[in-house]
Amino acid sequence: MYTGKGRVVELMLADGCRYARLSCPEKLIPSAGQYLLAGHESDMPLPVSIFYTDSAPQGFITAAPDSWNPGDDLYLRGPLGRGFTLPTSARKIALIMFDDSPARLRGLIQSALRQQAAVALVCNSTADDLPDEVEVLPFSALDEILRWSDFVAVDVSRENLPGLRESLQMSNHLPAVKDAQVLIRTQMPCGGVAECGVCAVVTKSHWKMACKDGPVFAWREI
Repeated sequence: MYTGKGRVVELMLADGCRYARLSCPEKLIPSAGQYLLAGHESDMPLPVSIFYTDSAPQGFITAAPDSWNPGDDLYLRGPLGRGFTLPTSARKIALIMFDDSPARLRGLIQSALRQQAAVALVCNSTADDLPDEVEVLPFSALDEILRWSDFVAVDVSRENLPGLRESLQMSNHLPAVKDAQVLIRTQMPCGGVAECGVCAVVTKSHWKMACKDGPVFAWREI
């Protein structure tokens, strides 16, 4: 884990959301599914969690809070938590956006294409400026995509986790052996330092903290 300064270079609109291109030291660039804590002041009590969306010169792209403006300096801490682990053998990759925008799953697309995998994004929201190789499907196609894929990455808020469980359990095409990982979005204000419990997630075995045990979990844990 590192601390350092970054800067908002520019803001962009895509997927109906604001994105920012950040400049920062290379050591602060998270992998897909990991996060940084970012704030305008070094002692800001409640920094926001930001995730890698795509690469950019001397930094990366991330979804941007409404308070960010071009030229803003940011204090950054990270990378934090467990990210996605994309199997090198995966050739049919499903990215499932259960709610919100596909921002945090975008970080897997280039890695998947580099290993010559087919990629399908399942979501009911807008998904702009995707590579031509990515097929976008509505959530009604979930069962078909689960049957097709050999790796599944899911993004869901903690509040909607029960709905995701219900949707996947209704499918006959997510066997226990399928490699599936889920990013659980929740507030992670302490970044694993204070063990405050705000980000606690109920797993099959016991409570875990999304800030350090996640935010990406193996589906078999959930």
